[in-house]
Amino acid sequence: MNSIPILDNHMHIDLRGRGMNAVKDFRNAGGTHIILVSKPSWTLGIHIRQPPDYVKIFDETINIAHQATEMGIKAFPVLGVHPAEITQLTTRMELDEAVETMKGGLDIASGYVKQGSAVGIKSGRPHYPVSEYIWDASNEIMEHAFQIAADLDCAVQLHTESVGEEQLTDIAARAKECGTNLHRVVKHFSPPLIEICNDKGIFPSVIASKNSIETAIAQGDRFMMETDYIDDPERPGAVLGPKTVPRRTLKLVEKHGEDIFWKIHKENPEKVYDIQIEL
Repeated sequence: MNSIPILDNHMHIDLRGRGMNAVKDFRNAGGTHIILVSKPSWTLGIHIRQPPDYVKIFDETINIAHQATEMGIKAFPVLGVHPAEITQLTTRMELDEAVETMKGGLDIASGYVKQGSAVGIKSGRPHYPVSEYIWDASNEIMEHAFQIAADLDCAVQLHTESVGEEQLTDIAARAKECGTNLHRVVKHFSPPLIEICNDKGIFPSVIASKNSIETAIAQGDRFMMETDYIDDPERPGAVLGPKTVPRRTLKLVEKHGEDIFWKIHKENPEKVYDIQIEL
């Protein structure tokens, strides 16, 4: 049994992939808690045509979280609409309709947060080049997510383009304009820009490669760790495998001690998601 909790802040589990075996790997490596993020619709073979189509995705994520918790891993769902959805939707509907469909999906996700079934929502903007129209529309959708997060005072995880100070400044300004508490804004797949994120108010979730975590620790303890494990049979172990966060943490404890990891794996997620992390 660990003497500290170990949380992966962004993991996907797919029952069509390794499913609960991946959760077992996480547990057996020393992991204790997961922020379980809903998968993009198309990776589940679901073709969204209207907002209620997201319910199947969200309900499956809630079900997986229950199964993980029954196995001794407390899983907290984060539900939302992947920003790349806009590229999928605009192949079969007009841009305006796609925007309203994605906003509607976020509205449905917010209902799960209101009833206590989820701890946050997911949004962002494409991580690949898009037209000016798609970019503007994506910012509109992201700002809708910020407004939901402001209204509910809940976390919003962001999937975005690669970020530096300029992009983080822009994201923080949009969130602030919407009234979102900035410590609730989580930059998923964040580079280890701990000092800059702290300055902007955004909370970084750093990909758990050895160099990234060492770089992050050198700047402080205001971050979380993630694998972005996608549980795709065609890309086994991508982005990082489910054992990575616990193994990396336990190895780094030998060098840095436990205190910093109590902050990273307990105090930080408790503050961001308004949850309790207990062993």
